[in-house]
Amino acid sequence: MDRREFSKRMLMAGAGAGLALDPARAAGGSGDSYDEPARRLPIRRFDVVVAGAGTGGVVAAIAAARQGADTALIEVKGYPGGTVTEGGTALHSFYNLWKAFDVEKRQVVRGIPQEIIDRLMKVGGCSGHAEMLTAYNYDSVCTAIDTELYKLVAFEMLAEAGVHVFVNTLLVGAIVDGARVRGAIVESRAGREAFYARSFIDCTAYGDLAAYAGAKYTEPNDYPVCNSVGIGNVDIDKYHAFIEANKLKGQLARGMRSGKSDQIVRAGAEWVNLPELAQAARNIGMAMITTTVHDNYLMFIKCNLKLPVSPTDRDAVAQAELEIRRRMAQAVELFRKHVPGCEKAFMARTSPKLCIRRGRCVECDYDITLPDVLEGRHFDDEIMVYGFHDSAPRLQIKDGGTYGLPYRALCVKGVENLYACGMMITSDHEAHMSTRNTVCCMGQGQGAGTAAALCAARHCGARDLPYGLLRDALTQAGVYFEV
Repeated sequence: MDRREFSKRMLMAGAGAGLALDPARAAGGSGDSYDEPARRLPIRRFDVVVAGAGTGGVVAAIAAARQGADTALIEVKGYPGGTVTEGGTALHSFYNLWKAFDVEKRQVVRGIPQEIIDRLMKVGGCSGHAEMLTAYNYDSVCTAIDTELYKLVAFEMLAEAGVHVFVNTLLVGAIVDGARVRGAIVESRAGREAFYARSFIDCTAYGDLAAYAGAKYTEPNDYPVCNSVGIGNVDIDKYHAFIEANKLKGQLARGMRSGKSDQIVRAGAEWVNLPELAQAARNIGMAMITTTVHDNYLMFIKCNLKLPVSPTDRDAVAQAELEIRRRMAQAVELFRKHVPGCEKAFMARTSPKLCIRRGRCVECDYDITLPDVLEGRHFDDEIMVYGFHDSAPRLQIKDGGTYGLPYRALCVKGVENLYACGMMITSDHEAHMSTRNTVCCMGQGQGAGTAAALCAARHCGARDLPYGLLRDALTQAGVYFEV
């Protein structure tokens, strides 16, 4: 073989190797896309599938299972709880705004949400419904919780109800047949599977299942995202004294803390008039109101960040995750520097990822309006009543009353067997400032879970369920109705 022939063969071999090493060309892809091979997925069958084990999802799954439905709960993290354990400063709100209006005191959210509180009280994980002593035109009570005990209690209650809990499992698609969802596609380290069911509930906060199912939605991007830091080695009593000494407009509630009653469990200021601290807090989107159920611990200090795009944008969120963590570290430094009793404070907990107040807004059969909320309107198909608005005292429900959440506000438009509950419903931002709150989401979960189970048992779609059956089941399960 002469040199010319040897060189030719080597060039041909190199070209062939190059083709083999190009994964897109070798596997049938081209350019900037890749054709994924079809594959058969193992199927598991249930009566009800709930996507998302957050604020509403936990209650929805318990409610469905207690109605006798074989229920699956899908959660991407390793524990249940969602925004209750990660995003806010207290659970808002189990009561009407009775103190502000000097009307009858009523606990308007009961049922499974109250059962969770009762269980937390037994293990020292809740302040109780501590009455607000100041700022009671915002909320009548502060219900503070231990985030870690909430995760445990929720998990135990799910297990006791017989729910199949699939944590560390990601929802990645939906199987749709016409106007019905047939299955949810999930992935985990166990592989890719299809969960078939008769009824489905989207409690993902982002509206993922509804989007996969082809439901109509918008992405308003009308809230900042946030993360919250728990701060240890602090003194909440000295913090409150600091608020009072500087004549700041503050919040105060007393309840159970470290096993003792009549202790400060909520403190802080709506705004701060100390120039250096105020400007630094604004720069990092830091709120100064906190809660606790333990001595020497501030459960939540939130840092907000407004994204230029929807929080469904992965790349924007990746940048935000870093920025918010920088802000949380700065928040701890501000407390060390400015707040007595916090000189040796440290970061004790953070949420595993940023929290949202809204991702996708899913279109449902009824869209709750601000007049519905503020005028205290009730409906002939409601699944709960609610009396809190997060923009109080600017916006309050009339006369310290309640409004109703209609069943049809949870029915995803154009889909026969899918419910949305939690922060995915209600397009009006000002109305959403009420319906997105934690206790409202919990109540919606009980309504959706109960309805889904009844539909599965009757082999009917969401709109074919007789409301009387749903109302009776909710009433028997302890849900409170005013009319």
